[in-house]
Amino acid sequence: MKAGTRTIWTFAITSIALFMVVLDNLVVSTAIPAIRVDLGTTLEQLEWTVNAYTLTFAVFLLTGAALGDRFGRKRMFMLGVGIFTGASWLAALAPSADWLVAARALQGLGGAIVTPLTLTLLSASVSRERRGAALGAWSAIAGLAVAMGPVVGGAVVSGISWQWIFWLNVPVGLVLLPLATQLAESKGPDKALDLLGLGLASLGLLGIVWGLIHGNGDGWTSPQIVGALAAGVALLAGFVAWELRARAPMLPMRFFRERAFSAANGASLFMYFGMFGSIFLLTQFFQTAQGYSAFESGLRVLPWTAMPMLVAPIAGALSDRIGGRPLMATGLALQALGLAWIAAVTTPTVGYTSLVGPFVVSGIGMGMFFAPVANVVLSAVKPVEEGKASGANNAIREVGGVLGVAVLATIFAREGGYATAQTFVDGLVPAMWFGAAVVGLGALSALLVPRKRRQVEVELLIPEPELAAPQPEAA
Repeated sequence: MKAGTRTIWTFAITSIALFMVVLDNLVVSTAIPAIRVDLGTTLEQLEWTVNAYTLTFAVFLLTGAALGDRFGRKRMFMLGVGIFTGASWLAALAPSADWLVAARALQGLGGAIVTPLTLTLLSASVSRERRGAALGAWSAIAGLAVAMGPVVGGAVVSGISWQWIFWLNVPVGLVLLPLATQLAESKGPDKALDLLGLGLASLGLLGIVWGLIHGNGDGWTSPQIVGALAAGVALLAGFVAWELRARAPMLPMRFFRERAFSAANGASLFMYFGMFGSIFLLTQFFQTAQGYSAFESGLRVLPWTAMPMLVAPIAGALSDRIGGRPLMATGLALQALGLAWIAAVTTPTVGYTSLVGPFVVSGIGMGMFFAPVANVVLSAVKPVEEGKASGANNAIREVGGVLGVAVLATIFAREGGYATAQTFVDGLVPAMWFGAAVVGLGALSALLVPRKRRQVEVELLIPEPELAAPQPEAA
């Protein structure tokens, strides 16, 4: 196969895989009310439907690229697509909430392998002169998938059934697998796998998230909740201790000595906390409290999720001139303002026009934050360490999303519920206020980023094909 033809094939295959995986980050959001009614799920099970995917995605993301470096990128890409496709089939057949949660966790594993390898495979197939354009298109496809997630999910649920948001992945995956045999095989220099670190991080986060989700139902002082939270904290402390002494750590702790790295990742954690938790509840609000269909609900969130596609390129150009700190801080302040605005105006009968303004403000804030965070993170580490730094940033923000869904849903359950539109709003409003406060802390964290230091010529978080790749931005 000629070089030009191989590049086109690689771009097409990796783009389809990327779109499929990123779409599943938010496609479930508008299906949650239908899943709740059909499977008779509790709020805790609904949280796990979202968090099972995001949690496994986050903890295995740092390992996905390393698996490709060690065993072959094409081989591991095909394995990831196979796992994701098989898990989608299992999710579509789910007869119970527990089955669905397990399938979603397996989907997250497959997605964590596929996502970084789509970028390394694409980067390796193009010349340095054309890489910027190729990776820019890659980023645009990821952004389109994020924006379309709630809309596609809503359309499928309204037109067919919630199971079809998973069935649609199956034929796509089955077509991708034979096509992927045409990809060029390659390996990378970083073949070390930090399996102990992976285990400690996974189990620690699982313990904390399990405790947060089940705290309301089991009682915050019950032995199982206290034990789960304590064990989670202890395992994460063990993870930090191990990473400090490991020869090839998955997350070098020395990165956090740099103020720019620590502040940017703190801002990312707070940003995704508020964003994911809010979208989890708001997509349910339109259907449960206001009676809209899943498709109508997805369309109503679009001004929020689509806005970064318009704002991010402009913010990216400005970040080269003025640095990332003012854009990140302003973007997070706007996001916090948007969430607080939603909390202030929401009632069971609030008109949609009253929510368009805060949705747009929140979306603008997201776009302003997404664009400069790459340069800020990369400027804090050596060029040879940029892959691990970007992978860490992606994993940390996914963890923020997991915690956001768990905590905001806990506040919702404590203050309200699903009984009536009013009880739903009674739970939604304090949760949104809390989300706004957390994102506000993110704005303060962004102000701790040092002033502009060195320019890093990147289009995305990963400048070299042999380095680990980032997860696409999610909203």
